[in-house]
This record gives sequence, structure tokens and C-alpha cells, in this order.
Amino acid sequence: MEPVGLILFLIIGLVAGWIAGRLMRGGGFGLLGNMVVGVIGAFIGGFLFNLAGIAAGGLIGSLVTATVGAIVLLFVVGLLKRA
Repeated sequence: MEPVGLILFLIIGLVAGWIAGRLMRGGGFGLLGNMVVGVIGAFIGGFLFNLAGIAAGGLIGSLVTATVGAIVLLFVVGLLKRA
């Protein structure tokens, strides 16, 4: 991956993690926490969208995919914390 692509991937992860944090628990997780949640969410979202046959391209599509994946991640973590 080129340096510009990596930086863009991390920025999308940061924004997606922040959005998911705001939607799922009312706040963010800090800069590094948001980035980790967003990057892991990007992989989860990509996997789920691929299973559903949805192709989300471009910057907005990547952000939506990462945000959906981050929300799923936070939801599952919340379930596991309660158990």
C-alpha cells in the first residue's frame, strides 16, 4: 500500500470510529481508540458487505463500510461485556 493510501485508510478509520462511538455510546474513544475501532470496523464492514454482495466504492462508500463495521464491532463487544 502506498503511503498516501495508508494515510487515507487511517483517516477513514479515525472518522468511522468516531462516528460509531458517537452512535453506540454517545462519545468517542480518543484518537487512537477511534482509529483502532474504525480500522477493525473497515475489515468487518468489508467482509459483511462482500457477503451481502454490496460494492461500496469511493471515499464515501469506504467511510460507510468502515462505520457499519465499527458499529457491528461495538455492538458485539457490548454484548460480550454483559455476558
